[in-house]
Amino acid sequence: MRNILIIGAGKSTSSLIKYLKEKSETEQLQLTIGDLKLENAEKFAGDHPRTKAISLDIFEEKERQEAIKSADIVISMLPARFHIEVAKDCVQFNKNMVTASYVSEAMQALDEKVKEKGLTFMNEIGVDPGIDHMSAMQVIDRIREKGGKMLLFESFTGGLVAPESDTNLWNYKFTWNPRNVVVAGQGGAAEFIQEGQYKYIPYNRLFRRTEFLEIEGYGRFEGLANRNSLKYRSVYGLENVKTLYRGTLRRVGFSKAWNMFVQLGMTDDTYSMQDSENMSYRDFVNSFLPYSPTDSVELKMRYSLKIDQDDVMWNKLEELDIFNPNKKIGLKNATPAQALQKILEEKWTLAPDDKDMIVMYHKFGYELNGEKKQIDSTMVHIGEDQTYTAMAKTVGLPVAIATIKILNKEITTPGVLRPIHKEVYTPILKELAENGIEFKEKEREYLGYNIDNVVG
Repeated sequence: MRNILIIGAGKSTSSLIKYLKEKSETEQLQLTIGDLKLENAEKFAGDHPRTKAISLDIFEEKERQEAIKSADIVISMLPARFHIEVAKDCVQFNKNMVTASYVSEAMQALDEKVKEKGLTFMNEIGVDPGIDHMSAMQVIDRIREKGGKMLLFESFTGGLVAPESDTNLWNYKFTWNPRNVVVAGQGGAAEFIQEGQYKYIPYNRLFRRTEFLEIEGYGRFEGLANRNSLKYRSVYGLENVKTLYRGTLRRVGFSKAWNMFVQLGMTDDTYSMQDSENMSYRDFVNSFLPYSPTDSVELKMRYSLKIDQDDVMWNKLEELDIFNPNKKIGLKNATPAQALQKILEEKWTLAPDDKDMIVMYHKFGYELNGEKKQIDSTMVHIGEDQTYTAMAKTVGLPVAIATIKILNKEITTPGVLRPIHKEVYTPILKELAENGIEFKEKEREYLGYNIDNVVG
C-alpha cells in the first residue's frame, strides 16, 4: 500500500481526489487528505475505504513532519507561498513532491539538494502553468525535429464561465481564487517581445492593451498580457524567437470594464480602509470619488470615469449593486481589493448547477525549408457543476497523473522540475485526451504579429 499525502482541500482538489480514489484499488493507494479545517478534508474523503481525513496545520512543525514522514509522496495544493515549508521536509525525509504552482526562487534553491537525494519535485503541473507547458512543448519539439526554426510563440489561458451559465453582463464568474483575479497584473509591468522589439505595459495601462482572438465554436475573446513572458525564453528554449507573448483570456469587453476599478484605485491591496467593517457598498464607491455637497455618488462616478448614461459600462456597474447603501462590506481593516472582492463574490460566485470553462490558445510561427508557417492549437473544456469544475479537472488531473507516474518510476528525473520534457508530457497529454482534455490543431497562413488585431 502506497500512501499519498494531499495537503490542502480547496476547490481545485475535487477532480484530483476523485481520480486517485478511482485508481486506489489498481494502484494500491492509500490517500491521506490534510487540511487546516478538518471538515474540508472530510468532505472530500467521504466514506471511501482507502481515504482518510486529518486536521493539518502546516505551521505546526511536529504535526506537519509526522504527516510527511508517513507518506510515500506528497501533493501540496496549498497557496503557492506555503509550499516551501512542505518542500524542505520532503528533502529531509526523502519524499517526492508534486505541486501545481510556479517554481519560486526558494523552491529553485532546493534543486541541488533534491538532485543529491535523487528526488523528483514536479512543479507547474496544473493547467496554467502545466497543461500550457506540456501542450506547447509537444508542438515546439515536433517543429524542431522536422528542422523548423521557431519565430513566434503566443499563449493564452482563461478560466471563464461556460456559455450556458453566462448570465451576467461581465460574461464572467469566479472559477478559482477570487483574490488572484482582483489583484491580477499588479507588482510590475508586463514584459514581452513582439517582432524583435521589447514591450512593457504598466499596470495602469494593462486592461486597455488587449488582443482579440477567435476560437472556433466559442466566438471572440480578448487576451491581456501576463506579467513576465520573457522568462519562458529559457524554459522553452526560445532565446532567438522574435515574438513571445503569454496572456490571460476574457470575453471581449471585460477588460475595458475592469479598468474602471483600476483607474479608481479599487484593486489596491497595499493599505487598509478606515471603519471598513461598517462601510456600505455605496460608501466604498464614494470613498474614491471627489467630495460634492450636491452631486450623487452615481453622478460623480459617471463624471470621473466619463461614462454616458446609456453606456453598457454603466449597466455593468449597476448590475453589481455597488451603489447599495444598505449592504455592508463587513470586513475589518479591509484593503480596497478585499472590499471589492467581497462585492464581486456576491454576484460572480458559481451557482450549484453552473458550469465553468477553461480555454487555451497557442499560436506557433516557424520557418521550415525557407517557408513561414503557422499552427494554431486550441483547447476548450467545460465543467460539470460547481464542485467538479473544468478548473478543478484541468488543475487536478495532471497533478494526479504525474503523482502516479512518479510513484511507478515512470518519471524518474531528479530535481526541481517543470513538465517540459517528453518523458513527462507525452503520457500525461495522452491520458488527459482520454479524459476529454484535448487540443485541436489548425495549420494556417503565417501572419506574424498582427498589428490590426490590437486594441489600445
